[in-house]
Amino acid sequence: MRDTRAIGLFTKLSIKNQVDDLLDAFRDHFKGQTPPLTTLRQRYDLLLMKVLSSVQDGDPPLANDIASSREAIWKLLNDPTRVTSV
Repeated sequence: MRDTRAIGLFTKLSIKNQVDDLLDAFRDHFKGQTPPLTTLRQRYDLLLMKVLSSVQDGDPPLANDIASSREAIWKLLNDPTRVTSV
């Protein structure tokens, strides 16, 4: 994502902030707080759709890599030891 020219700097910063917020929500979830996992999945899916729509025309290989990694990333996010150590 950092190296692609398909999206501008401010969009990259916005996406980074949303990723950070989502990771914080996962950390809260693993501490027994809200939000529930179904809500996190919705947020994750929406964020991935935003990223894909941002890069699909300008960087098709990156869009393909993101789309094909969707479930693998989700599995990583469901691992409390990985999410809490980031």
